[in-house]
Amino acid sequence: MEALLNEWLWQDRYWLPPGIHWQDMDATKGRYPLPRDLIYSLPVAFAFIAFRYVFERAVAVPLGKHLGVKDRIRIRAAPIPKLENFYKQNTHQPSQSELASLGKHCGLSQSKIQSWFRHRRNQDRPTNTKKFCEASWRFVFYLAAFVAGLGCLIDSPWFWDHREFWLDFHKQVVSDAHKWYYILELGFYLSLLLCVSVDVKRKDFKEQVIHHIATIFLIGFSYCCNFVRVGTLVMLVHDSSDFLLESAKMFHYADWTKTCDSLFVVFSLVFLVTRLVVLPCRIIHSTLVTSLDFFKPFFAYYFFNALLLVLQALHIFWAYLILRMICKFMFKGKVERDERSDEESEADEEEEPEEEDESSWEQRKGTINSKLTSLANNCVLNNLTNQRNLNSRLPKAR
Repeated sequence: MEALLNEWLWQDRYWLPPGIHWQDMDATKGRYPLPRDLIYSLPVAFAFIAFRYVFERAVAVPLGKHLGVKDRIRIRAAPIPKLENFYKQNTHQPSQSELASLGKHCGLSQSKIQSWFRHRRNQDRPTNTKKFCEASWRFVFYLAAFVAGLGCLIDSPWFWDHREFWLDFHKQVVSDAHKWYYILELGFYLSLLLCVSVDVKRKDFKEQVIHHIATIFLIGFSYCCNFVRVGTLVMLVHDSSDFLLESAKMFHYADWTKTCDSLFVVFSLVFLVTRLVVLPCRIIHSTLVTSLDFFKPFFAYYFFNALLLVLQALHIFWAYLILRMICKFMFKGKVERDERSDEESEADEEEEPEEEDESSWEQRKGTINSKLTSLANNCVLNNLTNQRNLNSRLPKAR
């Protein structure tokens, strides 16, 4: 297996510029990034998942209650096996023809079946507590990663001069701090990808999955081909705004509107500056243009820049959504909904009070009829009493 990998996967022309060989890296002193170092990221990912489980229950839930996070009271759908099987095996939103077919099999009206599916969908929607826990976990990691990354990079020469990325890059050694910075970031994104099926599903779900996959490939590939210096700055730029977004979400779920809006404005400014100015104009420009002053293009050059451009395309998409929210904030004075968040998860719940099933309407109609009957009886009794009193007075008047 090792011979096969050396023959096909680890060929010099894939990972190194023309004229450079793996033996040239072994001839110098220091520790180089080795692909086997990334194996540690897999147990780190599982450790993150276990730590997240404990953190959400021991820290996030009490914190959410302290901040005033409240969950909506939801009506549970009645246990109807046929509808439950259709819900799980077919679709959550049946068409009119499917409603008619289900009505024949279950002996229920279409309005009752629609109401059942609405209640059933609401049961599966995440609560504010779940969303708060997820946001608080990401906030803690992004903040810790940003502070740690800034601490270990601010004294590095390539933090200020991006030409240092490529100066004899194939002979650049990696420190233990930068190595573990890579492993922890890779392990965290692996944990997000493993938990994507149980996390809150947002409108940009597909974009998020693409982002996680591209980030994992970008981190792993840049480490293997010794693009560690540029890779560390890319991760730092991402973490600089992510913790602000997660903190704004936390206060949004707690209904701290003013604090949420203020944090969102700060996040928007940091995001637009770092993702639309610093990353493309400084880092991507260096990887695409400046690097060619030091070596000729090769496979790793094209693949690495392709991944960076995929991330940049996603940044432009999210910047568009953020600018839409900024326009709403400027004209309405507040951020009403998160354009890229979990708006879809609340859509049916917002319509819930406007629609009532047939049984509840029948109960209300019966109550109204009983009140009207009582009122009518009272009116009739009053009329009869008044008529009797009038008849009793007539002889005396005569």
